Amino acid sequence: MSDKVPGEQLRRFMTDAFAAVDIPKEDAARIAGLMSRADESGADGHGIFRLPQYIRRIKAGAVNVRPTIRVERESAATALIDGDNGMGHLVMSMATETAIAKAKTAGVAWVGARMSNHAGPASLYASMPIEHGLIGIYMAVGNANHLPPWGGIDMLLSTNPIAIGVPAHEEQAVVLDMATTVAAYGKVKTKAQRGEMMPEGWMIDREGKPLLDPKRAEEGFLLPIGGYKGYGLALMFGLLAGTLNGAAMGRDVIDFNNDDTSVTNTGHCIVVVDPAAFGDPAQFRRNVDTVVRDLRASRRLPGVERIWLPGEQSAIKRAERGRDGVPVPPALKATLAKVAAELNIAPLAA
Repeated sequence: MSDKVPGEQLRRFMTDAFAAVDIPKEDAARIAGLMSRADESGADGHGIFRLPQYIRRIKAGAVNVRPTIRVERESAATALIDGDNGMGHLVMSMATETAIAKAKTAGVAWVGARMSNHAGPASLYASMPIEHGLIGIYMAVGNANHLPPWGGIDMLLSTNPIAIGVPAHEEQAVVLDMATTVAAYGKVKTKAQRGEMMPEGWMIDREGKPLLDPKRAEEGFLLPIGGYKGYGLALMFGLLAGTLNGAAMGRDVIDFNNDDTSVTNTGHCIVVVDPAAFGDPAQFRRNVDTVVRDLRASRRLPGVERIWLPGEQSAIKRAERGRDGVPVPPALKATLAKVAAELNIAPLAA
């Protein structure tokens, strides 16, 4: 049975772990805060689950623990961030803050990032502009290729996610966070760690047969959403978040699940839109409320108890986990205990 660990304990433990591998305390706390936010929102494949992998790569020299993250080039409404191979959470925090500031003056901003690393769930960065009454759109190149072109078997694309966050007035903000594959690869990894099988439709092997055992994931590949349409989205998001920024894409993508030493040069982009550029922002948020309520109150199929809006279930999990703690499965807890011993820090307490 999983232990329930308060979010504050997760943040403390991860901050200590990052500080132990020479990441400055303030940066360590920033990364840990974003990772624990992922856990509290139910993105279990992007929070503390990733800590052992991050620590391995840092100790192997694949990540710069004291990067100089800078704006390499910019205009009034655009910027390109060079992450200097720093932790992705730090790079994308700066990129998003830059986009928010530019959107407030220009009405819209597009900020790309290169020389970054894995940055957690896409929703983290699409949600940040919402706190300023702005719209956020985030895209990224995934950190391993698990998707071939439609009809092929060569792994040339990743799960390349997109997230869109739209503020509302009284209703919960609408936040879509999705991979371009039926399941993100992080979910495959968490299934393997928990000893669970995957549902049919997540992966197939190289003969086109269903692949259900996550421990055999290397024998096949993820399936795109909507068939060839998902493949097309993965390609286009990768071109915008990777190729446009001079970041890795296609054959250049490093599989950070199996490579602890190579620089990934991960690419991201964040687009921020100020609704005030299109009219009264308060009225826009009230109109979003109306749409949300109309959808929720619409007629349902037999057996359907509720119509959900994107982001609602994550909001419910945040409330539940904020109250009860974040579940940490036994296998993960054992791995984290080893990390604590290796780094000589206090173990994670339930």
